[in-house]
Amino acid sequence: MRVSVFRKEHFNAAHRLHNPALSAEENAAIFGKCNYANYHGHNYELIVQVTGEINPKTGYVIDMKVLSDLIKREVHQRFDHKNLNLDTDAFVNLIPTAENIVVVIYQLLRPHIDPSHDLKIRLYETERNFVEYPG
Repeated sequence: MRVSVFRKEHFNAAHRLHNPALSAEENAAIFGKCNYANYHGHNYELIVQVTGEINPKTGYVIDMKVLSDLIKREVHQRFDHKNLNLDTDAFVNLIPTAENIVVVIYQLLRPHIDPSHDLKIRLYETERNFVEYPG
């Protein structure tokens, strides 16, 4: 019997959507106000879903305290109150779109989750805009 458990966290971060291979005009046309030179910020809502068998010894799919601590260490400490473009290694050569951020978060968490468990990450950039990986 496989069960999904969810942990909701949040972090605040600034970013700029900009592709250095494009002209200023192309960047402005593609990214609009998200390309402003002085960056802009979001209050990101993160939902981490872990799906797996219930451990008969503990009754857990995963200990939620362990999952919370993992998210805080791997995501919150790296990204909270940071400029994703300037303050993080993950986005030095990667445009910090919601799509890329959710994949990076997945890659940070996946090695720490039991391989027999499925992992899904949902990231809300705004109340109405969110992405999910794997989709």
